[in-house]
Amino acid sequence: MYLGLDLGTSSVKALLMDDNQSVIGSATAALSVERPHPGWSEQDPANWISAVRAAVSQLSAAHKSEVAAIKGVGLSGHMHGATTIDASGRVIRPCILWNDTRSHKEAAELDADPRFRKVTGNIVFPGFTAPKLVWMARNEAENFKRIAKVLLPKDYLRFWLTGETISEMSDSAGTAWLDTGKRAWDDALLSATGMKREQMPSLIEGTEVGGTLRPEVASELGLPAGVPVAGGAGDNAAAACGMGTVTDGAAFASLGTSGVLFAANDAYRPNPESAVHAFCHALPQTWHQMGVILSATDSLNWLAGITGKRPSELTSPLGTNVKAPGSVTFLPYLSGERTPHNDAQIRGAFAGLGHEADQNAMTRAVLEGVAFAFRDSLEALGQAGTRLDRVTATGGGSQSRYWLEVLATVLGMPVDLPADGDFGAAFGAARLGLIAAEKVDPAQVCTAPATAETIEPDSALSGAFEEAYGRYRALYPALKQAMA
Repeated sequence: MYLGLDLGTSSVKALLMDDNQSVIGSATAALSVERPHPGWSEQDPANWISAVRAAVSQLSAAHKSEVAAIKGVGLSGHMHGATTIDASGRVIRPCILWNDTRSHKEAAELDADPRFRKVTGNIVFPGFTAPKLVWMARNEAENFKRIAKVLLPKDYLRFWLTGETISEMSDSAGTAWLDTGKRAWDDALLSATGMKREQMPSLIEGTEVGGTLRPEVASELGLPAGVPVAGGAGDNAAAACGMGTVTDGAAFASLGTSGVLFAANDAYRPNPESAVHAFCHALPQTWHQMGVILSATDSLNWLAGITGKRPSELTSPLGTNVKAPGSVTFLPYLSGERTPHNDAQIRGAFAGLGHEADQNAMTRAVLEGVAFAFRDSLEALGQAGTRLDRVTATGGGSQSRYWLEVLATVLGMPVDLPADGDFGAAFGAARLGLIAAEKVDPAQVCTAPATAETIEPDSALSGAFEEAYGRYRALYPALKQAMA
């Protein structure tokens, strides 16, 4: 048996997998996000541990003997979070999360230093870890002086589980401190942010063993002591391992809280000017590129919240047959945007509202706006040298058939739906736990699921959506100027 732990923004998921990679069971425990000021987004790491305890307890209640037979653990988690601990291992302040934009000025300053793009292969985005530490140095100087280690969220879980301060390449590539081609910390970049190498965790590959379970934690969770914990992966790379997106040109579109268009690469292909992320993959000597949308299903959840409806109550009246775009256009920049704009200050908007714009029209505009944002990422991937001919859909938004029909038509390519099963980040983490514990070939483990169905673009509506995408593209500079 193998356990995958995925630390998400809104919940922790624990997934149990057997030797045949069949999912035996899973459990989740909810998390909340604190937003004490506009643009801020934080979590208390103690709540992550409580959620792991709760999720594993639920799993153990249903599968006690299987949990007691676990031979390997894998970790996944939301990226970029700055989790700072002191010399005694105590958390200094709440973790500053991936969608926190308070350090946008610091990010711009670091990005103006040409060394960062050259070494990391990426723009220094406000959500990345390094600018958050510069913000701490300027605004919380006493906290900054106490920092013994900076850990990414899933690696703080590892610290609790094993007592080790270790990270791996895929997550570390999102800090703006990693030489992504060499897969090593860069001392010059650390120094430029007032940090030292000894404050960084040691680095391994995601398929390697990164510590073993401490006896007291193993006893508390009902797991065997000494079980190896894999290096694991950042959430998107872990999801790619779960989806089998590990070979050159394979791709998925994740309609989660954020949106990700992820493409696996067999070589390092940076092009930061396109605002595409070029990161290490969880498997050795592999990389990946991805376009990132900060508010994907988050946009639909926002609309659901202000209308007092559940997201499914908004989408179900639309049916499954896609309609041509209406007069309403939505820009999904509720938390700013990464690809292709790298703009932490921009905010979302509806345009083209009229008396005829009812709830269905606004819902359709939200779904279309997010699909157009994915199209932006597709264009940016093309500028970075990656051409895609199809994608596999994943994430909560992929439950909406209407949304997938829109996405296929906007991207102009088939969208594959995997056969029933759980192929997300927790499953990918469990796969990495198996690889690390058993020393097996990652390519033999990280295979793609069968395709249950393929959704083709609606060629009859392609022209209408292309015209609507043009209107969408024209609105960003107008909105940018209006907010200046």
